[in-house]
Amino acid sequence: MVKTRYKKIRSTLSDSPVKGYWQLSKGRRCSLFFAILCQGLTALCFTLSFFIVQFFIDSVLTRENWSFPILTIAIIFVVLHIFSGFFSFLSGREGARAAESITRSIRNSLFDHIQKLSFSFHDTMKTGELIQRSTSDVDAVRLFFSEQVMGMAGIAFLFIINFTAIFYYSWRLALLSSIVIPLVLIVSRNFFKRIFSSYNAYQEQDAKVSSVLQENLSGIRIVRAFARDEFEKEKFNDENIRKFTCGKKLMLNHALYWPISHILCGLQTVFGILIACIMTINGSITLGVLLVYCTLVNRIVWPMQHMGRLLALLSRSAVSYKRIVEILKEKEESSLGKSTYRKKVINGELIFKNVWFSYEKERPVLKGINLTVLPGEVVALVGEAGSGKTSLVSLLPRFYDYDQGEILLDSRPLNEYSKLHLREQIGLVEQEPFLFSLSIRENIVYGMEREVTAEEVESVAKAAAIHSSIIDFPQKYDTIVGEKGVTLSGGQKQRIAIARALLKDPRILILDDSTSSVDAETEEQIRETLKKVMKGRTTFIIAHRIQSLMNADTILVFHRGEIIQRGTHSELVKKDGFYKKIFELQTLIEDELHRELS
Repeated sequence: MVKTRYKKIRSTLSDSPVKGYWQLSKGRRCSLFFAILCQGLTALCFTLSFFIVQFFIDSVLTRENWSFPILTIAIIFVVLHIFSGFFSFLSGREGARAAESITRSIRNSLFDHIQKLSFSFHDTMKTGELIQRSTSDVDAVRLFFSEQVMGMAGIAFLFIINFTAIFYYSWRLALLSSIVIPLVLIVSRNFFKRIFSSYNAYQEQDAKVSSVLQENLSGIRIVRAFARDEFEKEKFNDENIRKFTCGKKLMLNHALYWPISHILCGLQTVFGILIACIMTINGSITLGVLLVYCTLVNRIVWPMQHMGRLLALLSRSAVSYKRIVEILKEKEESSLGKSTYRKKVINGELIFKNVWFSYEKERPVLKGINLTVLPGEVVALVGEAGSGKTSLVSLLPRFYDYDQGEILLDSRPLNEYSKLHLREQIGLVEQEPFLFSLSIRENIVYGMEREVTAEEVESVAKAAAIHSSIIDFPQKYDTIVGEKGVTLSGGQKQRIAIARALLKDPRILILDDSTSSVDAETEEQIRETLKKVMKGRTTFIIAHRIQSLMNADTILVFHRGEIIQRGTHSELVKKDGFYKKIFELQTLIEDELHRELS
């Protein structure tokens, strides 16, 4: 039920803030209307209390009609204020409840949608920008429902009720008290247009500042290691200055609006009270009406002044709404959970037929790849950085879809399998493994939906040669690894990532340079255990050390997106080419190292 609601929000949300807010309020409109009604009752009770004041002055105080029960007047006055406070409480409570419910739906829907966006989107969108839109912008929308809707309703009710009250006493005063209203509305409309563009620029720059801050905090160790503190300070300062400039322009618009609206509303108040005093002297109205009018005219004029602040907030929420919609309108990964074919357990046979792939048009990173991999085979990929090795294996779980050609999995086109189904049966260990700020055990079982026993966790940890290191920690498997696994070494993080992949019992295993951060002895341990684990699984190994590739059934040598050599280790070392050069070079380095150590 919850997922359906989130999906409906994404698919029907209008680009127009007005229509969009109406759509978002679906299911909470009763609460919002009740809150607005209570807002009107609050204003009504408060205004009625001044009728009691006028009656007391004109019928009791000035006429010395002391026989009238003054206590009754006082009680009615107090009761009206109590009701006013009570309705104000109900309005605030129901408005806040509806606003928080709507915000919860937006936030969950936005997060859920971000999880399903394509890898190409995340390649270009900065993390700080997404955080800004998921927090600050969502909060601006929350304020619209909790404060601005109530504020607009309050302004409308205050004007209508108090204008009607003044009209009841004198239609001339009522008309005089509203002369300035059209002028204030015109100024407010122009102010809204100016403030909207200013807020948009300010929010965009605020997101850039957040991105710089997020990147700096994530890479603080690199910043310190390379002594780039001053450079980072300058970079942050440049973006902060731009934010300061946008903020100054924004405040300038505020500074222009407030004096104009204040002068107009002030002149209206003074002019209205002056005319009311003249009318009192002439006997057109009573003293009680004059005193009540002095209060009621402020309750007509003050909301008009308040409109400026409200319009500023409305412009901010409108900008934030559009920024949120921009993300929600981004297309999700195609065929994420849909497929025309589903096989419970795949065998792992893969056939690449003239496969082309590019991240950007006219810049292919894979060019006409032809390859056949039988179930259970181990295929090693080697080549210089940027030659297309990682791009090739990224096509298997459909992180990206190829441009031309065809990939067959168990004799079926790869794009007939849903992405979720593929990823459930493919184990991936990336070159730079990511660990969550959880315990070691929670990181290992992360990809599992079923309950996992301690024995299973220890088994895969032993297979990844990390068990002995884990039990040396005081909390063992319950040790918290810190953000991104900061408390662990690079080798430990990679081995935990290997254990996490092995626990899925994948039919296809992808090891993307997964032993690059471990020493030679540990790498040998991992290789020996992986030999057992890889039996029966189709495995792709990307590595730069020849020792990690030697036992592969097939070794592919990549160069600029093409396979320039293929064969076993014994076959390739006999042929002149890239592989032989790398093998001889690494062998020479190892021999020299052994001689120096001995």
